[in-house]
Amino acid sequence: MSESPRSESRRTESPRTESLPAEAPREGHQGTGPGAITPDGCAVDLYVRLPVRNEPDVVQQAVPAGATLLELGSGAGRVTGPLAARGFAVTAVDESRAMLDRVEARVPGVRTVHSPIETLDLGEERFDAVLLASFLVHAPDPEKRQALLRACRRHVADGGCVLVQREGDGWHTGLPREASLGDGVSRVLSSEPVAPGVRSVHVEYVFPDARWTQTFLSRPLDAAEFTAALAGAGLALDTYLTEDGTWARALPV
Repeated sequence: MSESPRSESRRTESPRTESLPAEAPREGHQGTGPGAITPDGCAVDLYVRLPVRNEPDVVQQAVPAGATLLELGSGAGRVTGPLAARGFAVTAVDESRAMLDRVEARVPGVRTVHSPIETLDLGEERFDAVLLASFLVHAPDPEKRQALLRACRRHVADGGCVLVQREGDGWHTGLPREASLGDGVSRVLSSEPVAPGVRSVHVEYVFPDARWTQTFLSRPLDAAEFTAALAGAGLALDTYLTEDGTWARALPV
């Protein structure tokens, strides 16, 4: 595993690439509700409210203590803070400046990088672990999916690993499906086919004082397709980290 200077992991960086304008919605993605909405339909004020789940435990069990960690698509820092509190040197990357503003407010001193994931270029810097969560691997465009995975590959150290969150079996069936969010609730209301291999998913988030919705596109991947996608980016599946197969560890090849 590489050793990156910890001092390098505690600063905010300007992007090395051009980021998408916050007001430009991505085709097939939409969000409604109070506050700023990112291009993929994520509501910034909502993401501040979302509780952390098992992500920090999954990471802690999969990588060495104190590892340097590149978090791709950090959002508002829901996972960033708990990872930093556990001693990981986290670099948080997001295309939304509004999201990164929340990360910096919640995790003072954390290093952030404002950039799309696909074109992220941190030069020769490599990380002990790269995290691609939030089902980003299910990007509807296979070329974008592979660009995301290539970004993981080019920033992981020799001997390091890439941790990927993927949809579980049956994620698009048995709807509507509901989950608790503390004093709120999330509901996956529908998942409808809109193109070969692509589905449009509609979710609502309801709290006592606010309601948000998000519509986004997803390309489901079975185990064989997931393994092939990793291989196409120079990564090899090492193991599944959770019994439901929603977290996987891949190694550079």
